Amino acid sequence: MDQEVIVDANFPLFSKPHRKKHKPSENPTAAVENIAPKSSLQIEKSTELTTKSTNNVTFSDLGLSEWIVQTCKELVMKKPTAVQTHCIPKILAGLDVLGIAQTGSGKTAAFALPILQRLSETPFGVFALVVTPTRELAYQLAEQFRALGSCLNLRCSVVVGGMDMLSQTQSLLKRPHIVIATPGRVKVLLEENPDIPVVFSKTKFLVLDEADRVLDVGFEEELKVIFQCLPRNRQTLLFSATMTKDLETLLELSANKAYFYEAYEGFKTVDMLKQQYVFIPKDVKDLYLLHILSKMEDMGIRSAIIFVQTCKSCHLLGLLLEALDQEVAALHSFKSQSERLAALYRFKSGQVPVLLATDVASRGLDIPTVDLVINYDIPRFPRDYVHRVGRTARAGRGGLAVSFITQNDVHLIHEIEANLGKQLEIFECKENEVLENITKVYKARHVAKMKMVDDGFEEKVKERKKQKLKTLAEKGLLKKRNKRRRKEKTFE
Repeated sequence: MDQEVIVDANFPLFSKPHRKKHKPSENPTAAVENIAPKSSLQIEKSTELTTKSTNNVTFSDLGLSEWIVQTCKELVMKKPTAVQTHCIPKILAGLDVLGIAQTGSGKTAAFALPILQRLSETPFGVFALVVTPTRELAYQLAEQFRALGSCLNLRCSVVVGGMDMLSQTQSLLKRPHIVIATPGRVKVLLEENPDIPVVFSKTKFLVLDEADRVLDVGFEEELKVIFQCLPRNRQTLLFSATMTKDLETLLELSANKAYFYEAYEGFKTVDMLKQQYVFIPKDVKDLYLLHILSKMEDMGIRSAIIFVQTCKSCHLLGLLLEALDQEVAALHSFKSQSERLAALYRFKSGQVPVLLATDVASRGLDIPTVDLVINYDIPRFPRDYVHRVGRTARAGRGGLAVSFITQNDVHLIHEIEANLGKQLEIFECKENEVLENITKVYKARHVAKMKMVDDGFEEKVKERKKQKLKTLAEKGLLKKRNKRRRKEKTFE
């Protein structure tokens, strides 16, 4: 059920940027918790918009300008969603906002539309900084901002890793209206060029999209640098699909007036999604995968996303499917940014019917035509399962999610079912038909492994892992990361 409350709370990110160094803490939000003293929450039920059914609310009713209403019509946005209905007026009123709503509920427009309206009134400099956890999501957000602000001659800059830093610096110095960035790259630019912090000195909005991921312990140092360059009188907007410990911590701190909207009922999937599983030995997962992909046309499935746990598995499975003459695009962090964007474009445009990906594709990406999600590997946390299967059955359409369960995954799937409050159904598969391709699949697997050796992928994996652990250790975050993961598991 939707919950709409006004919270007299100082979300750590909603307060004045800190100037002092803080001692390391095992709490991921410690870098911002010391900004204001804790006190009891004062929660007031809001009665606005409750007298008028949200089903009858229009974009005009939310206080948006006529040009925005017309743009929404042109983009076939017929009426505002619940999160838009409740959050847009509060943002226009100048309040800080924390919005929690399910995947596919229109959270991007909930913050983009009021930001663009305020920008149209006083267009200058870098008006808003939007921070998001993944590069692909950053580019998608930029596309959505450009579409919604098409009549403003909007200047939007994307600042992410894997792209040329010099051109990004030049782009920022031209003071675009909207900057969409991943935490790591914007931190580097802020630290290495003394002219960049000045660019953000009059920024009016800070947005954390997929806030639960952005507040991850691994981004703590990056967020410190970002906060320090932003003005005190900014508006801060946090949007997320799931409530986590970090976001709960934000609600435990007091001082500023902030608006909290929640349409969150725990880990939930839509009713239109059919969720099934196949219980199989680990060694035959490839056989079942090929069988399902070969039956996609018969099942009326146009496109599918296959989720795997690691970059290594993603790369190997991609080589395997290519050896089996399957048209797939692979998306994982070992690919260059141009290759990642190209893979995503090929899939979204329908050039290939299958996207093979790690969890980098599980958050926020709007690919409305996905009919099937396959969990080749079961995720460690229930929330990751919800985000994965949320790529299908969107906007009232149906969808199918099939999970490959091995003996080692039983406890994980039980946790997922317990959080969902429902049991997965059996995916009917004729074993004799699956085993028909056993020789072909085993040969293809051998070819794929040989190719991995030839391109030195194993060495790349080892080097990347070594570098990541070294970076975490230098930040003093390795122990905190491990402890946080244990806490997350307990929370779920």
